[in-house]
Amino acid sequence: MRYRFRGIKTNIDVPMSELPAVTAAKLRIPVSDIKDFEIRRKSVDSRKKPYIQYVYTVDFDTVKKLHIPKKFAQDISIADTESERPLPPSPGDAPLASRPVVVGMGPAGLFAALELAKAGYRPLVLERGPSMERRIDAVERFRKDRILDPEANMLFGEGGAGTFSDGKIGTGIKDSLIREVLKEFRDAGAGDDIMYLAKPHIGTDVLRDVIVNIRKKIESFGGEILFDTKLEAIITEGDRLKAIGITRKNATAYERISAGALILAIGHSARDTFSMINATGLSMQQKPFSIGVRMEHPQSLIDEAQYGRENAGKLPPADYRINYKASNGRGVYSFCMCPGGEVVVCSTKDGELCVNGMSNRKRDSGTANSGILCDVRTEDFGSDDVLAGVRFQEKYERLAFINGGSDFTAPSCHMDAFLNGDPEAAKVTDSLPAFAAEAIREAVPDFARKIHGYDDPSSIVTAVETRSSSPVRIIRDEQGESNIKGVYPAGEGAGYAGGITSAACDGIRAAWHIIERYHPLQQDL
Repeated sequence: MRYRFRGIKTNIDVPMSELPAVTAAKLRIPVSDIKDFEIRRKSVDSRKKPYIQYVYTVDFDTVKKLHIPKKFAQDISIADTESERPLPPSPGDAPLASRPVVVGMGPAGLFAALELAKAGYRPLVLERGPSMERRIDAVERFRKDRILDPEANMLFGEGGAGTFSDGKIGTGIKDSLIREVLKEFRDAGAGDDIMYLAKPHIGTDVLRDVIVNIRKKIESFGGEILFDTKLEAIITEGDRLKAIGITRKNATAYERISAGALILAIGHSARDTFSMINATGLSMQQKPFSIGVRMEHPQSLIDEAQYGRENAGKLPPADYRINYKASNGRGVYSFCMCPGGEVVVCSTKDGELCVNGMSNRKRDSGTANSGILCDVRTEDFGSDDVLAGVRFQEKYERLAFINGGSDFTAPSCHMDAFLNGDPEAAKVTDSLPAFAAEAIREAVPDFARKIHGYDDPSSIVTAVETRSSSPVRIIRDEQGESNIKGVYPAGEGAGYAGGITSAACDGIRAAWHIIERYHPLQQDL
């Protein structure tokens, strides 16, 4: 019999190797009776500082049927791991005249392509940016010389926007596919601990190799990847997809490719593609998003606030999650908090500037940063145009570019100047809508009551963060299709995900919609 035991608490100095013995002692059985021990979850309970504990959920088999002590009756259950594993659909009967096409190699497109490839559909995958190796070179050149390649940058290229971030793979969604996604990341080199940490992250340095390994797996199953290849047109016959038009880098010829099934996983920043699909007639709608700044503090300040001075340095770099409802009715909240990371410029177009947070696996920069964002509503866009949210983002990115000196230097100021409205802060506040600057300024003192020192005068505030989520949603039905049959919008850019893992899950389900309808292509390609 396999059991699941939740809520096992230990002191932070107890190594994980002792968990079987700790579990056995609580159950009053010999440790030799416990077999196939597996840690399912590990989190930190820091509510009673300075007395901090790790909290575990574990699975295990026992030699004999377990007599559960009454005190643990609510914490122990049968671990039915088989029922937790979702099964992909059986292939459908409809003929597929050409292989399915996946547009975009962020997590949604990557996992959609992997699922199709494993099922024998040999997908064709289009990525407008370069392969990882050349993308890294382009990003480093931009960071060193401020020379931007609009098709190879922090947001475009193999792996998508999440590659040059913290690589967070925790998620707030409930989906039976989450563990399968984590397993793929683990098998590709992300590390065993992502399977049990409550807040797992891969780190940009490791994630770059992980993405390449998943790409190679897609290719090993018959998938084909075309880098530097941009979707230029969706060609229809009536209300059904017929073909697509593409262009390749440095090629003058426009190519037409037959396509009967297309997964549109274009990411939240493919603004030109949004315009194209809108003109094509795909049903879209405006979607709210957020805008704000990055706030940087010494990591030691956050560690002491979260763990207590006695424990700082004994635990992994601390993160935080905070929110506030401002008097103007706006919500302000932390987003993509990066312990031990750095703030980076992630522009995709000359004359526009936006920022994000990034950290390596070890999170050892000594600096904590987080997006502090304010909600933006569709009525703020000032237009009924479905792409008005894109224009709203562009407006403030252009202001940030100018306010930073028009050389891709992000406008920044010290916290005291931001809170006091000093002239130094104008380049930051002028890069934000007035309602956002007002709400964020009001929120900081409240944050400081929750995290001591958060309003430290020397902390840095940097503008502007605009790309937390897509400004549009591409409408799809319960079968995952848009109003143009054969087109399956997926992931964050389509408005159906909010992070690496949720986008990956959405990509898998898009692939499943194709699998359950169509049979794999039979003839050689």
